[in-house]
Amino acid sequence: MVLVDTCGWIEWLADGPIVERFLPYLETTEAIIVPTVVQFELYKWLERNQGEQAAMKAIARTTRSVVVDLDTSIALLAAELSRDHRLSVADSVIYAIARKHRAELITSDDHFEGLSGVTYFSKKDL
Repeated sequence: MVLVDTCGWIEWLADGPIVERFLPYLETTEAIIVPTVVQFELYKWLERNQGEQAAMKAIARTTRSVVVDLDTSIALLAAELSRDHRLSVADSVIYAIARKHRAELITSDDHFEGLSGVTYFSKKDL
């Protein structure tokens, strides 16, 4: 199982400069964990940049994956991870869900660089 962070979905949907790095992880929707906070961030970004129809289409695609809600156990783990790694609320929830489900977190978000269980793709060399 993998958890593709919001930035990976945006790379794919916007045909971004490092999209090829995320493609292998986005091909099999059944193996992807999608936190509802990723759906929130993805919808917000797409609705603003590509319109509501594109945003709804992307969210429909995410629902073919394993969608994970924020519950108490994830919230408490996220709080610990936020404290330990100085992560924002959204980033700590995403990381907690990846950890709880033993999924590799796939991202290009600098906040996750160097953390255990993270595959990080840098945009710095572009």
